[in-house]
Amino acid sequence: PTVLLWIIISTLVLLFLFTGSFILPIKAVLLNFLSLGATIGFLSWVFIGGHLQFLLGDFQVTGTIDTSSLVLIAVITFGLSMDYELFLLSRIKEQHDAGLSTTESVAMGLQKSGRIITAAALVLAVSFFAFVTSGVSVMKMMGLGIAFAVLLDATIIRALLVPALMRLFGNLNWWAPKWAKKIYRKVGLEH
Repeated sequence: PTVLLWIIISTLVLLFLFTGSFILPIKAVLLNFLSLGATIGFLSWVFIGGHLQFLLGDFQVTGTIDTSSLVLIAVITFGLSMDYELFLLSRIKEQHDAGLSTTESVAMGLQKSGRIITAAALVLAVSFFAFVTSGVSVMKMMGLGIAFAVLLDATIIRALLVPALMRLFGNLNWWAPKWAKKIYRKVGLEH
């Protein structure tokens, strides 16, 4: 719990320093947890329920998931998800800072970063999916879990949910209290 809290707080602070917004960092963390939750659900369905053995090869169905593997999957996928979020947000913020509306900024940001995010996700997913060929169930789970999370994040989360939520929130995306805006102007990160 302490490590998780540290990761969340440091992510929120760094994303605030990058965007100058209180809303965008919270959205990013919540969407990462959504992606992680879906991945854990998928892994439970596969490895606890014994599904997809025809695709993954034979593995022992134990009725549990190795928690140390889940922690490793969570840390790796959280980092990769934040990487994709920064790719996308940097393009969106660039457009917004140039004077485009939030809707136009999101469209242009997705247009400019969508291909690189998708390509990076495909490369990583294929690489991690190679672990599925292992005869060790833990390796299968890690490979499948990370590959699934990366693909889910690049397609559903970054390509659909992030733009939809940003459009829904409009100018509220860029909100921060006055005291925080002063801090951002002094120590904010530029890309």
